[in-house]
Amino acid sequence: MSRPIANLFIAPALVVGFAAAAQAAPFFQAASSGSRSASVLFDTSGTDLIVTLTNTSALDALVPVDVLGAVFFDVAGSPLTLTRASAVVPAGHVVFNGPTDPGNVVGGEWAYNSGLSGAPFSAAYGISSVGLGLFGPGDLFPGTDLQPPTSPDGLQYGITTAGDNPLTGNTPMMTNALIRNQVVFTLSGLPLGFDPSTMISNITFQYGTDLAEPQIRVPAPGALLLAPVGGLLALRRRR
Repeated sequence: MSRPIANLFIAPALVVGFAAAAQAAPFFQAASSGSRSASVLFDTSGTDLIVTLTNTSALDALVPVDVLGAVFFDVAGSPLTLTRASAVVPAGHVVFNGPTDPGNVVGGEWAYNSGLSGAPFSAAYGISSVGLGLFGPGDLFPGTDLQPPTSPDGLQYGITTAGDNPLTGNTPMMTNALIRNQVVFTLSGLPLGFDPSTMISNITFQYGTDLAEPQIRVPAPGALLLAPVGGLLALRRRR
């Protein structure tokens, strides 16, 4: 009788272990407003947080406020201390009007910072190609300065739309290097078991080169649920 009893105790432990491992799933969020749309994917690989930021609009980008310059977010629990590992333009995506480092690295033009004060919706974490009064030279990912100044600054190396025509647009759009339409960032130092789907929230996409310019905030899960319920209640009242 002892052998079956022992097996009964081992099997649940294995199931729990597999369940815990499966909980750390990629966390994808997207939002749009008018002609602007963007997405971000948070994924993990060991102790790395991999962030894929995409300007998903299919329209031609004509002015700087069509360019995605930053994403802001919060992380639940204790503050994370993460190391900037890389910022890369993945295969199938290109840079207009400027070079990249070998391997399509653009880290010298993008920054990461935490413990932010003054970010949209009081977010504490952010990744940006623009200074915005929140990011400085010490916040840059590894890489060379591809377009001066040696600091996260203005429009250069922002993420233009999927449908951008590099031959159209105003002067800043034609003279600054722009990425069509995705960058992948790697941040190292995650605690074991970090689950982006439960730990990351309060996501905002920032366009242009100033915090006063367009922002798209990803609705909280509760807000997404309340909208349809409210609509159904109103419909029932009308009926």
